[in-house]
Amino acid sequence: MKIKNLLPITGTILFLIIALSSCQEDVSTIGSEILGDEAPNGILDDSHTIVSYSRKLGPVQSNRLPAYQLGVYNDPIYGKSTVNLLSQLTLELSNPTFGDSAVVDSVFVYLPFFSTATTVDSTTTYELDSIYGSAPINVNILASNFFLREYDPNTGFQELQNYYTDQGATFEQNLGAELGAVENFIPTDKGFILRKGTDDEEKLGPGLRVKLDSLFFQTNIIDMEGTEELRNNNNFKNFLRGLYFEVNSPTNDGSLFIFDKTKAYVSIFYTADKVSNPDEKESKVFKLNLGGISVNTFQNELSPQIQIALENPNIETGEENLYLRGGDGIISVVELFGKDNDNNGVADELQVLRDKKWIVNEANLYFYVNQDLMVGGATEPERIMIYDLKNSNVLVDYLLDPTNGLDPVDAFSNHFGKLERGSDGNGKYYKMKITSHISNLINKDSTNVPLGIVVSQNVAIRTTQKLQNPMEPNIEQIPSSTVVSPEGTILYGNAAQNQEKRLKLQIYYTEPK
Repeated sequence: MKIKNLLPITGTILFLIIALSSCQEDVSTIGSEILGDEAPNGILDDSHTIVSYSRKLGPVQSNRLPAYQLGVYNDPIYGKSTVNLLSQLTLELSNPTFGDSAVVDSVFVYLPFFSTATTVDSTTTYELDSIYGSAPINVNILASNFFLREYDPNTGFQELQNYYTDQGATFEQNLGAELGAVENFIPTDKGFILRKGTDDEEKLGPGLRVKLDSLFFQTNIIDMEGTEELRNNNNFKNFLRGLYFEVNSPTNDGSLFIFDKTKAYVSIFYTADKVSNPDEKESKVFKLNLGGISVNTFQNELSPQIQIALENPNIETGEENLYLRGGDGIISVVELFGKDNDNNGVADELQVLRDKKWIVNEANLYFYVNQDLMVGGATEPERIMIYDLKNSNVLVDYLLDPTNGLDPVDAFSNHFGKLERGSDGNGKYYKMKITSHISNLINKDSTNVPLGIVVSQNVAIRTTQKLQNPMEPNIEQIPSSTVVSPEGTILYGNAAQNQEKRLKLQIYYTEPK
C-alpha cells in the first residue's frame, strides 16, 4: 500500500524537475553574462543605447527653499561660489507692547548651524553638519529697501512670486544702512550661553551671531509701539523690508554653511519700567523671526575648460564626461534606448524589448566618478538624484524604495545609491536602481522621458525650483535640494574612452517563452 501511494508522488516530483529544467533552458541567452545571486534566472543585457550630456543652468528660483546657504565656497574643481541672502523679518507677536520707558540694550541676529548636541556631566558639545570650507569670510548685514512680494502682479496676483539666484545686483541697488558686520568669521562648534548664571540662562547651539545697531531697532521697533506698521505682519513687512547678508572672502577660499531659517531670528534685548514698581527696570526680549520670504543669490566662477565643455554638448551621441554642480549649477541629461528611426513614437530599441515582453528583475545605471579629473575625498557629494525631466518628478522607484523612512543621510539609498568609495576614500561610483521605471517602459508602455541627474543635499526632499528660462530637453524645474547643495562632481558619460567605466544601462531580465 505505501509503495503504491508513493509512485504517483515520485512521478510528480520527476515531472516538476524536468519542467523546471526545461524552463531554465528556455530562458534567452541574449546578453553578456549570467546574473548570480542578485536575481536568479536573470541575464544581463547592457547593449542598449544611452545618450548623456550636461547643461549649464541659468538662474534658478531660490525662494521657498527647504534650507538656505550663506558664505563662500571654493570647490576644488568648479571654483568659487559666493552665496548671499535677503530675508524678510516677521513679528513674533503682532501689535506688541513694550512697556513704559523702553530702551534697547543690544540686538543680535542668530543663524544656527545644523548640529547635534551631546550633554555629558552638564557639559554640552556639538557636532556640526553642512559646513563647507574652513577659511575666514566677512559678513555685512544691511537693511533692505527692496519689497519682496508674495504674489506675482503679472498673473493678476493669482500665482506666487518667484525670485531667482541672479537678482543680487537688484537687491544691492536697494540697500539701506549697514546694521552690523563681522570680519574673519569661521564656523566653529562652540555654542553660546546667554545671561550665564541667572535664572534666565539660555544655551544656543553653534551659529552665526552678530551684534546689530541698537538705535535702528529702537527707532523702527520699540518707538513704533501702537502704530499701524506694527499692527500685523503684512504691514510690518512693507515697513521694515528685511535684512541683506552680504559675504566676501579675504582669500580665494572661504567657508559656507546651510541653515534652517525657521530657527533663525533677531533678538532685541531692552529694559522697561516694571509694572509693579515703575521706579525699577526689568529686562525683556522681543524677537523678530526670519519667517517671511528669503532668497539666496549666487555669484559663481567656472574654469574656462569646463565652460568650453558645456557650451556645445553633443546631444546626438553623448559626451565623454558628465558635469554636476549644485546651486544654479550644472545638470546632466540621460536619454535611454536611442532614436525612433521608424517614427512610430517609440525608440526602436525599446520597441524590440516591448515585443520580447521581458520580465525585468533589476535595472541599474552606474555612474563612475572620473577620478582623473576629481580631487576626491570629503569634497565629493555623497548623493546624487535621478528624476523625470518632462514631469519634473521622481521616478516610480523612489516611491517604492523601502529605505524611505530612514534618516536623510541614508534614505532612498536603494534607488539613489550612496557614493561608493575606494580604500583611499575617493569616490568610485553611484548606482541608480531604476528597475520599476524600466519595467514600466517595457511592459506598461510608459513614456520614455529624458532623465535628469543632479547632486543633492537631501534626497528625501521632493519639492522643486523653477528655472527662469527653461532649457531643452524639458528642463523646467530642478530638485530644491540641488539648489541648496554647494558641491559638484564629474562622472564618465556614455562616450567615455574607458569602456569599463562608460555609462551603461544594465538590465537583468527573464524572457518567458
